[in-house]
Formats: sequence, C-alpha cells, structure tokens
Amino acid sequence: MGAIVRDYEEKEASHVEGFSPELAVVTIGGGKELEEKLVWANVTRWEMRTKPFIRTLEFLWQEGHTAHATAEEAEKEAMQMIDVYKKFAYECAAIPVIAEKALQAGTSHNLGQNFSRAFETQFTDENGQRQHVWQTSWAVSTRFVGGIIMIHGDDTGLLLPPRLAPIQVVIVPIWKKEDEKIGVLHAAVSVENVLKSAGIKVKVDSSEQRTPGWKFHFWEMKGVPLRIEIGPRDVANGSLVVCRRDLPGKQGKDFGVSMDPPLLIARVESKLDDVQATLLQTATLFRDSNIVDVSSYEELKEVVSQGKWARGPWAASEAEEQKVKEETGATLRCFPFDQPNGLKTCLMTGNPAEEVAIFARSY
Repeated sequence: MGAIVRDYEEKEASHVEGFSPELAVVTIGGGKELEEKLVWANVTRWEMRTKPFIRTLEFLWQEGHTAHATAEEAEKEAMQMIDVYKKFAYECAAIPVIAEKALQAGTSHNLGQNFSRAFETQFTDENGQRQHVWQTSWAVSTRFVGGIIMIHGDDTGLLLPPRLAPIQVVIVPIWKKEDEKIGVLHAAVSVENVLKSAGIKVKVDSSEQRTPGWKFHFWEMKGVPLRIEIGPRDVANGSLVVCRRDLPGKQGKDFGVSMDPPLLIARVESKLDDVQATLLQTATLFRDSNIVDVSSYEELKEVVSQGKWARGPWAASEAEEQKVKEETGATLRCFPFDQPNGLKTCLMTGNPAEEVAIFARSY
C-alpha cells in the first residue's frame, strides 16, 4: 500500500492526531488538484530532523495486522509479538531492550475496537450477532538497524552480532614470497570448506591488490565478528590465528588454533558464541549504568541533563508530562512491564503512584 485517501485516515481522529505532523499529503497529481488528498503510507513521512536509520524521510518496515473475535485473543496476540521482538533483540541482535508499552524499534499494539468501529469492520459471532473485531498491529522498522549500529559499533566501525552477521568469519591469507602463496591459499580454502560444512558463514579474502594489514582494517570496519589469519608458518604447523572483532589487539587473538576440522569447528563456534554473549553483556551493563532512579522532578532534570534515563514513580497529568518535555527535552518513553513492588510516590505530584516510568530524550 503506497497511499491512502486522506478521508479514510481522518476517520480515526484520536489515533491520527499525534502523527499528523509526520504525514506527507499529496494534493496535486498529474498537474491537477486532487479531489481526494492522499497520505503516503509506508514510503515517506514528513521529517525535518533526519538522522540515518533512526529518523529518516523514507523508511521500510515489516508489519502485521490481525483481527480477533475477543479482547483476550487480541491481547494474547499483541503480547506474543512483543515477546517475538524481544527475543529477536536479545538473542540475535544482542540488544537488551526494555519490553514496555511503547517500544520504539519494534512495536506491538492492542488496538481494541477503535479502528473496527471507525471503519465498520465486523464479523458474525457464534450466536449470529454482528460484532466489531478486536485488532492488533505490530512492526519492526529499519530503525532497528540504526540501533544495532549505535549499540555495538565503535571507533573502528561496525560490529555485528554473529547471529546477524552476513559474514561471520573472514579468512586473510598472508604470504611474502611467491613460493609461499600456493600453500597458504590452499590452506585458506581448506579451512573455508571446513567451516562452511558446519554452517558457518565464511569468506576468504585472497585479493592481491591490498596488504594483509589493509584487509584487517577493512573487515573490522565491516563488523565481521571473527578473523582468521593463515601464514606460511601456520601452514607448516597445521594451525592458524583466530582474532575477535570485539577485543582489540593481542587480547582478542588466539594463537596456534589447530586446523584439524573437529577442533577448528568447535573453537570457532565457541568464539562466535562468546562474541554474541559479550556484546549482549556489554550493552546490558551500559544500559543499566545509564538508568538512574529518581524520586523528585529536580533529580529527573539533573539526570536528563547528563544524557541518561530517569526512572521514577509517575502518576501525573498530561499537562505535567508536557511540562517535563518543555523544560528538559525529555519525554515519557515507557512504563516497563517489569515493575517494582510496594508503595510508590509520584516524583512530580507526591501522590500515590502505581507504576514507574522512564523519561529520556529521544533521538
């Protein structure tokens, strides 16, 4: 779907209100004023402050919609999808998301009957009665790509989690003399085949136009999790060197790794698992160290000014939420599903609060 008629889009006014500034409306087509204005759906939105991947004029997403007979079924579907996105984030992208009511990179909404009432989407139930459907909507966009880049990348370049990397291992053959070349390349191809047989995504960089050092930096910039180095001495010893992208220098190098297929496969798979786990652990520690619990508005302002997330009890009004945004630039990002037990006092009003919220500045 490239565009929708503006009249349809306005049927659900409460939903549209917050999105109106981001809508790109087509008013002229073929040189003529359109009788029915069109709103671009999944191609373009009006975005004045563009940032690569995170906030762009054009973006792509994976999106699903479901319709259900009951509110319970719709809620189950919405929760299932947020769990799917959370599992992907943790287990594949090594991103420790906070599952909550307004996830920004992967969203799952229980829409209730708002849209079905606006568009008269009905079904006949088991009693022969006409009922409005209960709907859900869920999606992951290219913003997730930006999250992967920001969370794991460093000054050297991209750093990809092994479970997402299109190339998990790059093999760099090293030789100086022409008579060393054939043996080294043969060993590199042999190692490549061994790893491929185990389902590992591997590439041999045998190009002769660049030096080994240049290749090291190039593939580090590309974010390949592991690099294997094979030189003449390695060939003679039946071994090789395995280097981790996430640990620079000698700290991340494993010398004398056997080329024997079972041993090599086990070592490389273990290294890939270690990189995956380390990336998630590092990201989790960074996240947790940048969330600060606050109990007053003054504390919230101080934490936000430091570029961190402020977490505190919240039971204030929309007007007071708007005040926070105007005075600090931070917005209420979410109410996490995981909530602390016990009585809480709203950081803004001092009234009893049932939930803890997280405030932060958006990208």
